[in-house]
Amino acid sequence: MERKSNFNAGPATLPLPVLEKIQAEMIDFRGAGMSILEMSHRSKEFTAVLDNTKASLREVMDIPSDYEILFLGGGASQQFAMIPMNFLQTGQKADYISTGSWSQKAIKEAKAFGDIQVVGSSEDQNFSFIPQNLEFSPGAQYVHLTSNNTIFGTQWKNYPETKNIPLFADLSSDILCRKTDVSQFSLIYAGAQKNAGPAGVTIIIARREFLEKDKNDIPIIFRYKTHLEKDSCYNTPPVFQIYVVGLVLEWIKEFGGLLKMGEHNQRKADLLYNTIDENPGFYKGTAEKESRSLMNATFRLPSEDLESKFISEASSLNLHGLKGHRSAGGIRASMYNALPFEAVEKLTSFMKDFAQKNS
Repeated sequence: MERKSNFNAGPATLPLPVLEKIQAEMIDFRGAGMSILEMSHRSKEFTAVLDNTKASLREVMDIPSDYEILFLGGGASQQFAMIPMNFLQTGQKADYISTGSWSQKAIKEAKAFGDIQVVGSSEDQNFSFIPQNLEFSPGAQYVHLTSNNTIFGTQWKNYPETKNIPLFADLSSDILCRKTDVSQFSLIYAGAQKNAGPAGVTIIIARREFLEKDKNDIPIIFRYKTHLEKDSCYNTPPVFQIYVVGLVLEWIKEFGGLLKMGEHNQRKADLLYNTIDENPGFYKGTAEKESRSLMNATFRLPSEDLESKFISEASSLNLHGLKGHRSAGGIRASMYNALPFEAVEKLTSFMKDFAQKNS
């Protein structure tokens, strides 16, 4: 079977060695006589998987000892609500930075729980850049940002200095894509389905002091403290997904860690963006250069008809998932960790040929 070059924004391509390991262990998980899909989350086998996955994540991301790791369901969208639910009282402020659709959804959820200040936004320029020179609200309980914006193709290169205000971040679409200083943040959350594993598990990394806060006027299942005390097993956790995250982390370690992964992702992005810039009359990037994402490159062609033709011809070459988000149109090439450099080489070769034939 020839595997497709998967440029979808997510769920994203997984490393082939990880898929092969899953295949080999699917029927009989490490001599247990059953599949990981059938296994109790109270079993010694899954307890070992959970412990090893947390240890690998701590190693790969160099997570400080005063931070805890949780694996929850509900996706990043549930975290949009859980964060203000746990950390805002009525009348308290929180600062949000609006850089795309996902940050807008987070803002909408937070407004149900407190006084939300939008202290930076690129909406008036169709979210084509990351806002800078931000001023934060005195008394804000936290600052929230979305690290990478899959729909509009922008990414924070350097995170803002919030001084004594805790910084919370949605890293769903760029966690593990490069070296990140976890100590800059009080709380990180990320859906796994871009770089870390399959859809269905959300990674939470947070200072222990935040997760230990106990707000008694919200449902027990929505309290971070509940999941901390039960080691992510208050209810049945996403067992299979946590197992796959552990395999992906082992693959990252074998790859050379996050410094090597960052270099790998930069090479892919440089090749694609250089191809766009070398054909300025035909391809036009939608994000400002200083805000361009390593993960999602978005661009337009001279007409929608040409864009449809581009997508169709690319698909015939096994280059899939290049259609832009339905709200933005155009072309989007998502280049998550497991996408090989050779796939981007194949895409850019096609782009050059397509531009020459259709200019």
